[in-house]
Amino acid sequence: QVQLVESGGGLVQAGGSLGLSCAASGSIFSPNYMGWYRQAPGKQRELVAQISTNGRITAYADSVKGRFTISRDNAKNTIALQMNSLKPEDTAVYYCNLQQGGLNYWGQGAEVTVSS
Repeated sequence: QVQLVESGGGLVQAGGSLGLSCAASGSIFSPNYMGWYRQAPGKQRELVAQISTNGRITAYADSVKGRFTISRDNAKNTIALQMNSLKPEDTAVYYCNLQQGGLNYWGQGAEVTVSS
């Protein structure tokens, strides 16, 4: 079993910054990818950012490139998402994701609200 617990998020004005963290526990092995997805009301869940096991490979949605940064600390089994220059369209529930062994694991979600 794998557990993912997110923290952070909240309410911020447009142009502001927020951070998200995700702590993974349980049966975690390499290789794996960890990342962040988000789902806005009435929209499908979409990939925001993803990072490989060794942190050398990252991928970002075009809409967040240059504004968001994903990082990971394998010693603590955590990932983080630093979100800068936030826009109202970044408002969503953000989910931590772990992909390993062909399976997907999800956190409970953290709300991010950006006011205009």
